[in-house]
Amino acid sequence: MTRWLVTGAGGMLGRELHTTLTEAGIAALPLARADLDLTDERAVRCALRRARPAVVVNCAAWTDVDGAERDEAAAARINADGTRLLARACAASGARLLHLSTDYVFSGEPGPGGPAPYPEDAPPGPRTAYGRTKLAGERAVLAELPTSGAVVRTAWLYGRHGRNFVRTMADRALAPGGGTVSVVDDQHGQPTWTRDVARHLLALGRAPTPASGVFHSTSAGRTTWYGLAREVFRLCGADPGRVRPLDSAALNRPAPRPAWSVLAHGRRDTPPGQPPPRDWRAALAEALPFVVPEAPRPAGALAGHPSTGEHTRCTH
Repeated sequence: MTRWLVTGAGGMLGRELHTTLTEAGIAALPLARADLDLTDERAVRCALRRARPAVVVNCAAWTDVDGAERDEAAAARINADGTRLLARACAASGARLLHLSTDYVFSGEPGPGGPAPYPEDAPPGPRTAYGRTKLAGERAVLAELPTSGAVVRTAWLYGRHGRNFVRTMADRALAPGGGTVSVVDDQHGQPTWTRDVARHLLALGRAPTPASGVFHSTSAGRTTWYGLAREVFRLCGADPGRVRPLDSAALNRPAPRPAWSVLAHGRRDTPPGQPPPRDWRAALAEALPFVVPEAPRPAGALAGHPSTGEHTRCTH
């Protein structure tokens, strides 16, 4: 039986992937941060020797964007150095590696020809410490495993495990008494369900020929955080009018957030037979009962709530 190893298995995507692998009948060893320190070369090599996986999926990362801005060296030890150690261990053991990365490797600005999705081979240009460390990790994977290492970029993830934007907005939508929430409306991206990414990873890992190079794994279409929040409110039966637009400059975050995080899917037909990514709205409608079990099943009807004047600012 093919055996998989998942690092970062305690996170939102790692937990979803482990569930997906189990449902597919695949033996998987989930390793959370406490189980494996990616910066410890001996521990990484030992883990792969003991598990002898055919496929390794690296979901482990420093994901604190603002924290990376304050301490880039610490973020790089995990996102860059730790990823290189893992890639070298995979090369030594013969395992395939699927490495999760991010839209932050790009500049986050529309191109000179206007807004267009970033293709997989678009030149990177990170503007944050987090983006720079993740780009270094990408390059390490592609250098150490040119024929058996794949970089899988995703963005705007939500899922049933842990806190995330969709969960937060649903909590606000369902809160007694109503109230308004302000959400940034000048950042564009693709809300993406962790289950869809997990299924894509499963297909890549199962491919007869090892996946290599760069892949994008996000939903189709695009919106803003404001647009996503309004759709969550609608699906929860709350009034989308309770969501107010906000300029991201008002948040004054240490690290700039990308204004444009829309990724193209030019390689989605690898491996053959992969369905095209579905629109983010369709995925969200299916995901909501899993992400927010207490939310009503989406019926499309709006149920307005009177505003109490309470106001919450979203930090995205």
